[in-house]
Amino acid sequence: MLGDRSIVHMDMDTFFVSCERLQDSRLNAVPLIIGGHSARGVVSSCSYETRYFGVRSGMPMKQALRLCPDAKVIKGDMELYSKYSNLVTEIANEHAPMLEKSSIDEFYIDISGMDRFFGCLQWTTELSDKIKREAGLPISFGLSVNKTVAKIATGEGKPLGRIEVPATAVRPFMNPLSIKKIPMLGNATFQILARIGIRKVHTLADMPVEVLQRILGKNGISLWKKANGIDNTPVEPYHERKSISTERTFNQDTFDVDMLRRLLVSMVENLGFDLRKENWLTSTITLKIRYSNFDTHTRQKRVAYTSDDQKILEVISELFDKLYERRMRLRLIGISFSGLVRGSYQIDLFEDTPHKIALYQAMDSMRMRYGKEAVTRAANYTPKPR
Repeated sequence: MLGDRSIVHMDMDTFFVSCERLQDSRLNAVPLIIGGHSARGVVSSCSYETRYFGVRSGMPMKQALRLCPDAKVIKGDMELYSKYSNLVTEIANEHAPMLEKSSIDEFYIDISGMDRFFGCLQWTTELSDKIKREAGLPISFGLSVNKTVAKIATGEGKPLGRIEVPATAVRPFMNPLSIKKIPMLGNATFQILARIGIRKVHTLADMPVEVLQRILGKNGISLWKKANGIDNTPVEPYHERKSISTERTFNQDTFDVDMLRRLLVSMVENLGFDLRKENWLTSTITLKIRYSNFDTHTRQKRVAYTSDDQKILEVISELFDKLYERRMRLRLIGISFSGLVRGSYQIDLFEDTPHKIALYQAMDSMRMRYGKEAVTRAANYTPKPR
């Protein structure tokens, strides 16, 4: 069964940097950092010239500039990156039998059975060359039996990597790697496993799965499977989402402004979590209210691409103050995010601190494990009766 599938993972190399260099050739070979200009900012992306000095994505800007003081810092342009991302997606979609866009700069393709008509490696190489030729962007790919191994292969081959890992080579390829190479294995999990001597994939793969389950719960089973090259996750067909929204119709019409504001906080937190979970950023925020006489009004505001709850809440509060003008009861309130582009939480927060990014990641991790209501702002917290 392991060899029945042929899954490609493609990832644009230093995508943000490559987009900026397409716009301005003077940036070629220049040490380049994409991120916040302030000392409190975070590195969103960086060129290989800066990585030579130890600069990495997610690093505090102050530390990055200390390591590479000659680096040129660019704030970043999500609209530009989205344009090139859509171009690459269109090229891939023209040829791929089944494509899943997993983020702004990477996607999976299921080409199972292609070997009967056309060599999988040859097909993937030709698509990679076409993207490089028509979009001008460098790209790496991994080809293997499932998503996990293909993604790891892409990472091992960067930059401009083209690695095929057939079914018979999965374990030999995976075994010597650090467990940090396994997708979705974060630093906290790494520290837990490292303390019991598990640092290499082969050690993790050879552990009794029952032991890992006792230590890490369900995640232990998932990591054991990945370490053994087992991943049956399907490639989901790509459909571009236009918007994400939620609304609440009240059982009784209300003009309790304090309750309405608490409700808006809860709605933003839930939608913001959905944005980050699905790797979306929004550029248009819309608030809708409906009065008791059924008059419906909306207001919207364009913002820099974001998935930051706090920034969105500030906009929603502003829209609510402008929109709720009558002293009349409301029967419905709703929020909508549109103008979506693919991108992760770190991509958006060019001016945020590593502490804030870590906080949001920790909160989202708790929601993923225990549900959306697991953590909320104190202003929105209502103790449940015992």
